[in-house]
Amino acid sequence: MRVWERGSGEAMASGSAACAAVVASVLNGWTEREVTVHVEGGDLRVKWDQETDLVWITGPVTEVY
Repeated sequence: MRVWERGSGEAMASGSAACAAVVASVLNGWTEREVTVHVEGGDLRVKWDQETDLVWITGPVTEVY
């Protein structure tokens, strides 16, 4: 996934965008509820629990600036 942030340009990652992409993908029937999202900053594991409507994300954390 690639992320473009208005005013900043392309970002290495965005947790909220990754979560939104997974929920949208599940609702459209394209993926399962738990997937790996590949972003420039590393892989993010995202899981959406539809019963509780909670989205869980795990992945590397690195300070870049």
